[in-house]
Amino acid sequence: MTTHGNDSTRVSDFLLNCFVRSPSWQLWLSLPLSLLFLLAMGANVILLITIRLEVSLHQPMYYLLSIVSLLDIAVCLTVIPKVLAIFWFDLKSISFYACFLQMYIMNCFLSMESCTFMVMAYDCYICHPLKYPSIITDQFVVKAAVFILARNALLTVSIPILSARLHYCGRNVIENCICANMSVSRLSCDDVTINRLLQFAGGWTLLGSDLILIFLSYTLILRAVLRLKAEGAVAKALSTCGSHFILILFFSTILLVFVLTHVVKKKVSPNVPVLLNVLHHVIPAALNPIVYGVRTQEVKQGIQRLLKKGW
Repeated sequence: MTTHGNDSTRVSDFLLNCFVRSPSWQLWLSLPLSLLFLLAMGANVILLITIRLEVSLHQPMYYLLSIVSLLDIAVCLTVIPKVLAIFWFDLKSISFYACFLQMYIMNCFLSMESCTFMVMAYDCYICHPLKYPSIITDQFVVKAAVFILARNALLTVSIPILSARLHYCGRNVIENCICANMSVSRLSCDDVTINRLLQFAGGWTLLGSDLILIFLSYTLILRAVLRLKAEGAVAKALSTCGSHFILILFFSTILLVFVLTHVVKKKVSPNVPVLLNVLHHVIPAALNPIVYGVRTQEVKQGIQRLLKKGW
């Protein structure tokens, strides 16, 4: 904390105080959290290497899956090592600028992941065998990646900038394991109404619109699949897009639970939103590559060949 004459104090760093009411949670959470982190890192790296080395996986669908894996790795590395450092070594301090950088990466990359799922749902919806190769091309994936990057990098940057410009005049203890926007901005002496409105509007505009389009796409897919007459066509179509849908459920369900706990926060322990906030950054990342490895035959065979070469 830096002092500037008289009684005015400017915060130069923050302290992340994870579980204020139940400090013992840190002890029993550290082991499963570290295992989930190692699983997320290892599984996503194996998936990326498999897609890179297996020529049969050089397809738009798997390129999009690679984007999801890269985003999962980046978000995990941004959040989980710091949380484990707090749990194990009580390293609660985080610098002023590092805090807002973490805030930006979390908001930006989670929005990118949501947007990627939306593109994957579109990829799944183009199910006509004659139209698919002309629509979903490598060039389409490049354009989609640029759109995902540009949209979310630009539309999420205002939240950490506005939060960083607030006047923090003394209090620097964040009651969270991460630098979530509202956990940080409530420490400010200024009015944070604009920050709250921006967080709400940004969340529902980006994530909300993505989820609406995703579920609309899968509704149309289901309707189209049920009209198929060929033997085994329904099962094959559902298997192809089922993995996509499971990944989206992992991503959206825990996010929905997190939002609901904030809505009824007076009825739940304040530790519950903090716990969900941490788990949301690691559980989907750990489960996504496993789901694809188990449900997608091409990926499963590619991983098996990769492991055999490794041995």
